[in-house]
Amino acid sequence: MKISNWNAHEDVTTQLWDQNVLQFWTPDEFPISDDKSVWDALTETERTVYKRVLAGLTALDTLQNKEGMPLIARHVEDPRAAAVLSFMGMMEGIHAKSYSTIFTTLLTGAEADYMLDVWAPSQPNIRYKYETISAAYREVLRDEPSDYALYMAMVASVLLETFLFYSGFYYPLYLAGQGKMTASGEVISKILMDESIHGLYVGYLAQQIRAKLSEAERARADAEMTQLREDLYANEAEYTALIYDELGLTADVLRYVRYNANKAMMNLGLSAVYEEEAFSAIVQNGITVSTKQHDFFSKKGNGYVRAMNVEPVRDEDFIFEKGR
Repeated sequence: MKISNWNAHEDVTTQLWDQNVLQFWTPDEFPISDDKSVWDALTETERTVYKRVLAGLTALDTLQNKEGMPLIARHVEDPRAAAVLSFMGMMEGIHAKSYSTIFTTLLTGAEADYMLDVWAPSQPNIRYKYETISAAYREVLRDEPSDYALYMAMVASVLLETFLFYSGFYYPLYLAGQGKMTASGEVISKILMDESIHGLYVGYLAQQIRAKLSEAERARADAEMTQLREDLYANEAEYTALIYDELGLTADVLRYVRYNANKAMMNLGLSAVYEEEAFSAIVQNGITVSTKQHDFFSKKGNGYVRAMNVEPVRDEDFIFEKGR
């Protein structure tokens, strides 16, 4: 039996725990209603794209919250790693709720219900992503899965977190980079920050499992991973065309997707697979957009920093030198 002992360790796991705590947030801290006038001014096509990408993201975050993080956490040896993964799984649930918060603010109840209960669950490309990744997770449902099965589940998780989310992230970042839908864009930026460290940490754990595999198992895993990535990319290309063709953004979205596919491979300790290409500077601007909110008593922007290690106020703190 192994129990959590955080006292004698200062390593990647403790660092990632601290980083997750620092990044903690909830959707009610963002003034999504500030976007309503901009939303009403968007064209019908622009609103349709926005609704579709958020619905697709909701499906993937639901999968990570429901299956991905809990099943992987169940089988890691270090209880501290399980705690970090559980925290990340909780954040995946917050991400899914965040999209609903945006929907609730901007759409009628019937519109939101249609996107989340009808459109996304029945959309073929979303279903393919969901079911393909879920199949890898189900391989670790038994009590003691093989290292190979656990490794491939982690590979699937990294591909989801660092690769498949980004066709959905693109459009909110694209608008935020132009100063549109900025409150919702800040929520997406926070989610992106979370997914970045999720993919990084699960990739780190996957590399540890990979080291235990035999040479033959690693060769088999690489072949299976290549096929999985190529199948997912082909599906993503079809999905991206469906979503973005009418706006003329498909080619650039796919450059962004390939860029993040390379990041996924690097998170797994492997080489990039796609040629390096520049993507929209507007999207880059959306990623790096500084905090728009300054009323820190009621609103949070993406530059918000949680107070840590707070010391109690003392009488001496109110003694000021004369003339200052």
